[in-house]
Amino acid sequence: MTLNILSFIGGLGISEIVVIALIVLLLFGGKKIPELMKGLGKGVRSFKDGLNDTTASDDKKEDEA
Repeated sequence: MTLNILSFIGGLGISEIVVIALIVLLLFGGKKIPELMKGLGKGVRSFKDGLNDTTASDDKKEDEA
């Protein structure tokens, strides 16, 4: 199941993902990674909220028409 989820990445294997994770760990350090992931989560959440807002406004326009 994990390989199906990761198939959208373009054929990256487990070893490539481990190497990328190690490089990120070396570049940013262990203390900085949780802050980066928190910021990424906030960004994704705001993106989803923006999509929901546009969908809601489109639905509202269709109801009015």
